[in-house]
Amino acid sequence: MELSTLVTLLLDLTVIVVLARLLGALARRLKQPAVIGEILGGILLGPTLFHGGITAFLFPAEVRPSLTMLASIGVCVFMFLVGLEFDRDLLRGQGRIAAGVSLSAVVLPFSLGALLALHLVDDHPTGHRLAFVLFLGTAMSVTAFPVLARILTDKGLIDTPIGGLALAAAAVDDVLAWTMLAVVAALAGAGGAPWHVLLVLPYAAAMLWVVRPLLARLAERGAAAGRPTGWPADAGVLLAVAAGLLLSAQATEWMGLHLIFGAFLFGIVMPRQGASRLRAHALPRVERICSTLLLPVFFMVAGLKVDLSSMDATAFGELGLILLVAIGGKFVGAFLGARLNGVRPRHSVVLAVLINTRGLTELIVLTVGLQIGVLDQPLYSLMVVMALVTTGMAGILLPFVYPDERIRQDLAARDHAPHAPDPDGTATADDTSTLSRSRPPLPER
Repeated sequence: MELSTLVTLLLDLTVIVVLARLLGALARRLKQPAVIGEILGGILLGPTLFHGGITAFLFPAEVRPSLTMLASIGVCVFMFLVGLEFDRDLLRGQGRIAAGVSLSAVVLPFSLGALLALHLVDDHPTGHRLAFVLFLGTAMSVTAFPVLARILTDKGLIDTPIGGLALAAAAVDDVLAWTMLAVVAALAGAGGAPWHVLLVLPYAAAMLWVVRPLLARLAERGAAAGRPTGWPADAGVLLAVAAGLLLSAQATEWMGLHLIFGAFLFGIVMPRQGASRLRAHALPRVERICSTLLLPVFFMVAGLKVDLSSMDATAFGELGLILLVAIGGKFVGAFLGARLNGVRPRHSVVLAVLINTRGLTELIVLTVGLQIGVLDQPLYSLMVVMALVTTGMAGILLPFVYPDERIRQDLAARDHAPHAPDPDGTATADDTSTLSRSRPPLPER
């Protein structure tokens, strides 16, 4: 890399980080997740404004490959953290209800999204019709677990029974969404020879039943040995984790899936017990780097592909249909699933509003769709707008459907009756206390 290109890259990174922090702070002041401001920053730096003049000036062609590489690293690290902090205890106590709500909140929007895909496929040609239909259904079904956890914390809902149920349902939703996206990537032939995809299931089994126990034993031995903490010691562990993360991501990429699946799976198999040193000393540094630098670069790279400057009446009509299917399908699906499982109407509405949150998870799904050729650029742009609208919607609607006074009443009822059934019938207060206090320390995306 030439010196001038390196200087341009450093200046670009400075602009990206500063703009992301400013717009993220503005979003928080407006009581919205910071991710909304950061995604909007990526769009503002893209070709939507001034016919791409800003993009051409700030991001010349020679620096874009480096930015794309940093964006890919950021997404891999984020997916690793999502897998690492995925807490199976979220399902303890109300797993049946969470699974019922999540299944309903996935099946209905997925079905409606597939029908919408059949309507749109002729105007947005794709190399694989079935993959396009399944992908659009998957994109309509996504819930952003990390963004939801942040919203619940900011709104004071993290310690309520409905907050615990929302987190549990979103966790199940995430697993279903990544599974469906893996199927789409395999159908679309994301990379590698066709027979490589047959290795995915044996690879996942080996990671869960061979690699995971091995990592757990190594972590226990390290903890029992009482090795000192500190950056030199942590750096060795961190480098080993980074190597495993990259190898797992490369393995799934070679098999014909996207590299995010390998990163997510490696996070899943990381040991929970005996790895306190890694979590306490090394991972906070990784999370800060990912949140401050790498993910804003990802938003910028994603924004370069969003072009809303040439939207016409047809595009606005498609956007209306996308929003109707995404919001309506998710809302009705979650509401019906909650009601069928005995959750009373008000809390069912709250749950339906929360489950509609999409955030960075949706943006990752859309980016994968664009990279594997399932989405074209115009439809990608409209779907990014949908992700922004559905993420901001929860903060606007929650005060109306679940006022602060009602939240305080639910918290008081839980605290004064720790072993009594919840008035919804959703779970006992004892069950939901574990769920509501299990929020992962992920970036607020």
